[in-house]
Amino acid sequence: MARVLVIQHVAAEPLGVLDPMLKARGHRIRYANFARQPETAPRLDRYQGLVVLGGPMQVTQTDRHPHLLTECRLIEQALRRGIPILGICLGAQLLTHVMGGRVGPCARPEIGWYPIHPTTATAHDPLLRPIAAPQPVFQWHHWGFDCPSGAVSVADSPDSGCQAFRLNEHAWGLQFHLELDERLIRRWLKLPDYRQELLDSGLGTSPEQIQRQTSELLPTTLALAEQVFGAWLDRLDTPQQRLVLASR
Repeated sequence: MARVLVIQHVAAEPLGVLDPMLKARGHRIRYANFARQPETAPRLDRYQGLVVLGGPMQVTQTDRHPHLLTECRLIEQALRRGIPILGICLGAQLLTHVMGGRVGPCARPEIGWYPIHPTTATAHDPLLRPIAAPQPVFQWHHWGFDCPSGAVSVADSPDSGCQAFRLNEHAWGLQFHLELDERLIRRWLKLPDYRQELLDSGLGTSPEQIQRQTSELLPTTLALAEQVFGAWLDRLDTPQQRLVLASR
């Protein structure tokens, strides 16, 4: 059993399918919900895993969202201690930023279903190796990142570059949203702010189009999520992490 700190930015972007997977393995979850408590200052010394979820803000907006600085410090601590890290969308961008990599606007937003491609390193990656061919995944972002120095790109896109990377054997950043089930995708497509963001993107894609694609593509993605997240959860039960837990 491990204690996992989960950083959440908005109510609409929770752990999703990762929540029951964590609980099924007996892990304890503690949320640092910056939407509700923007000045909270969680400490990492009692945790053996760190998950940083998505959100609508950008990594440079520290004047409007000072908690982003708190998050960067937590990520830095987790990297130093070798604690398993999983960054999703904004979480992956923050991880990239902490590592000194480029984070910035995409040439074109990605909202809906887009294929990611394996790289030469994917087949040997503990998490992403199930991706042996281009795989459609759900995306919702205007900013992206380059694979940071010292990390390994384990999924990419011909249009938007790096989509996932690994640092050593404990930190992963994923630009895409494997954590979403159909209920959460439907929720996003109904929320006024999200619908307006889709309209303003200029992609010409309707919520109804995305929902039809979701009905077709989600089952395969959920199976991938089970494999990817399951492999990350395995990192919480390594001999090294059991030693960390026993010392607390």
